[in-house]
Amino acid sequence: MKAYAIVIKGNKLSEAAFETLTDSSKNVENDFPIKRFPAVKPKYVDNVMKEHSIRWNYPWVGKEQCLETGLRKNAYRTDNPKARIACALSHYLLWEKCVKLDEPILVLEHDAMFTQKIDFDVNDSNMLIVGINNPLGATRLARDYYTTIMNNKQWVQLVPKIDHYDIPQGLAGNSAYIIKPTGANKMLELVKQHGLWPNDALMCRQLVPRLGVTKKFYTKVQGLRSTTSL
Repeated sequence: MKAYAIVIKGNKLSEAAFETLTDSSKNVENDFPIKRFPAVKPKYVDNVMKEHSIRWNYPWVGKEQCLETGLRKNAYRTDNPKARIACALSHYLLWEKCVKLDEPILVLEHDAMFTQKIDFDVNDSNMLIVGINNPLGATRLARDYYTTIMNNKQWVQLVPKIDHYDIPQGLAGNSAYIIKPTGANKMLELVKQHGLWPNDALMCRQLVPRLGVTKKFYTKVQGLRSTTSL
């Protein structure tokens, strides 16, 4: 399996986090290398958006109801809007890469770290995208998210329902997931149809059929300062 970690070139926090990530993968004896994937930088956001004919379609303050999807779009805390867009674009470019490679890939943000060796084949599941991250410390309502997974016997299961039906509910942290080409195509279609949202909002159970998580967690977040919120 090909694995890619989104790293902000020249950013000391991101570079150090990537080293921690790769060391953790070696420690659990994963049988694949992790390749650096250069993150889109805020100063290049406009060019990348124009090149790929992408429009941003998510509020920066307050909230709004999306009439097309029926979902409530709540603004994220973001001091630098282009950093938030840059993160979403980095994921977008990896979805494109997945489609071009025509094989599943593992997408990692720099602040992920492995706690266990990946010991399953995503092709044994009918899920389009599978999150492998421990939700504790990585998402809102984390304890509910965790408990719901633990109470389900399936080794790969649909993303838990933990909130109101109109709140996007996706992967914990969106920082470690395996995506199939069919899943990547679906994400690209959603961007084309609804515009670009923060990647963890657009990749939600309401919009992505067969969005799954593993019962056994393979990664956790390092608990670093955010490079998108601040």
